[in-house]
Amino acid sequence: MATLLHIDSSAFPAEASTSRTVTDVFRKAWEAQHPTGAVIYRDLAAHPVPHITADAYLAAMTDPATHTPGQAAAFAARLKLVEELESADAVLIGVPMYNFSIPSSLKAWLDHVIYLGRTVRADNSKIKGTPVTVVSSRGGSYAPGTPMAPNEHVLNYLESVLTGLLEVEPHFIVADLTMAANMPGMEHLIPVGEKSRAQALEDATARAKELADSLAA
Repeated sequence: MATLLHIDSSAFPAEASTSRTVTDVFRKAWEAQHPTGAVIYRDLAAHPVPHITADAYLAAMTDPATHTPGQAAAFAARLKLVEELESADAVLIGVPMYNFSIPSSLKAWLDHVIYLGRTVRADNSKIKGTPVTVVSSRGGSYAPGTPMAPNEHVLNYLESVLTGLLEVEPHFIVADLTMAANMPGMEHLIPVGEKSRAQALEDATARAKELADSLAA
């Protein structure tokens, strides 16, 4: 039985969020391939995890027998997030671009699961090599060669964290120009944005089926 960890971080509801729409398509295709599988779902906008604290951080480096009540509680909450990630055969993350970067809610989650000696720089890491599909939506275009490319701090940041620290295997699906219909002066880019969204939906379905096949092999 395959387990998918599905994380959404858009502040907007499904009908107003491209990243949520695309992750939903992925998830439905995944569930069609794994009808008896499990899905762990975290909506970081509706139920944000707390930003990491000194208690949560230091407790990971000290003997549990020495933990204060505050450290014990913070560490238990952190461990739950780590264990969810460790239990997943595949991970799906929806991440819109906010002000050139990722939502703070997703950064908070990452800070908890980046755990030195367990998920990072650990010989017995349970997550190493896990396939992670990242669905990113962006109001404009930040593709290489575009004027805004230097301001792209979503894909480059996540690439560094996911491969360099967690040693998982990320796959990126991107929907560009999601704000073309709402921003004055971008009307001529609406068809390009619609094409990008359609391609992202198609890629999400294909990726879900590809992963399902690889895990079933």
